[in-house]
Amino acid sequence: MSSALTAAECRRRYAGAFRPNPWIYWGDFSLSAGIGWGAFAFSLRTPLTFPLYCGATLIAVIALLRAAIFIHELAHLKRGAVPGFETGWNLVIGIPFMLPSLMYVGSHGDHHRQSAFGTANDPEYAPLAHHSRPQILGFLMEVIFVPLLLALRWGLIGPLSFVIPPLRRIAVEQASSLVINTGYRRPFPTGRATFRWWLQEIATALVFWSVIGAWMIGVVPSSWLVQWYVVSASILFINQVRTLAAHRYINDGRTLTAVEQLRDSINLDGWPIPTVLAAPVGLRYHALHHFLPAVPYHSLGALHRRLLVELPLDSPYHHATSRGILLTIWTLIARLQPTPRRQETAKGHIHLTKSGSG
Repeated sequence: MSSALTAAECRRRYAGAFRPNPWIYWGDFSLSAGIGWGAFAFSLRTPLTFPLYCGATLIAVIALLRAAIFIHELAHLKRGAVPGFETGWNLVIGIPFMLPSLMYVGSHGDHHRQSAFGTANDPEYAPLAHHSRPQILGFLMEVIFVPLLLALRWGLIGPLSFVIPPLRRIAVEQASSLVINTGYRRPFPTGRATFRWWLQEIATALVFWSVIGAWMIGVVPSSWLVQWYVVSASILFINQVRTLAAHRYINDGRTLTAVEQLRDSINLDGWPIPTVLAAPVGLRYHALHHFLPAVPYHSLGALHRRLLVELPLDSPYHHATSRGILLTIWTLIARLQPTPRRQETAKGHIHLTKSGSG
């Protein structure tokens, strides 16, 4: 970061900030998920033309987005640091949304490896700053199909892949990760991770086919499935927008130094409502997170403010700060090409049969 304060010095000086608080994790997640599913249930019983439906759906999307973003914390928490949290998250959020934690836990580590960040081996980075405005629009809009692709992945491709080896390779390498870089190929799980994958895949498939069966016999109305899709797609769209403000996306594939990685990442400073709602659970402090990925989300805000005071104004950390998500995205869009370049193609965000938290 700077000669004045290294990562090692931060770990020594702010050791308390590196300890996750299970009470905060469980309390925040439980409240977010409870409000979200409560609003979702209310929206199911409200006429589509009624204003309360829009309000309930909006609350469900915002609250469930916050609950879903905890998948990013799962990717960084040491096993056992918050006992039972990954299992609870999968049961309440991951499996109901066809988004088990295996889609992020494991692959996200490649995004933080200095040798991989910003290169072809980084699942969550693409040179978006070199894309055109129509390509960025496509990048944002393509996620509306992702809930359907997730259902296809876990309900059909997953079970079939256990009996069709070539399909299994495609399912694991190209359809089991949240990514921006569609060229990323995920390695097969090994050791204890294999068993966790097996459990999550079977559980997700069972939930999918149970819902389909209940729908076929009339227990689950079609309107419930439509609302699941609306909420899922809305959550993914907001996260896709937020992704544009996580990095500057200017790297062309070369390996970056630690300082260059910090300069490419963005802290969203201030308290504008769109930033708070669209980048919850610490995602607004993305540059700090890349500098100190072991810091739990509930400590990032206070640590960010301390570093702004303690570090000199010419520190790269100060240059990694931007005023809010809307201004950051507008700055990116203003620099884009008005039309696509011939050699470029748009890239997706979720690595499924064709085509990611930060």
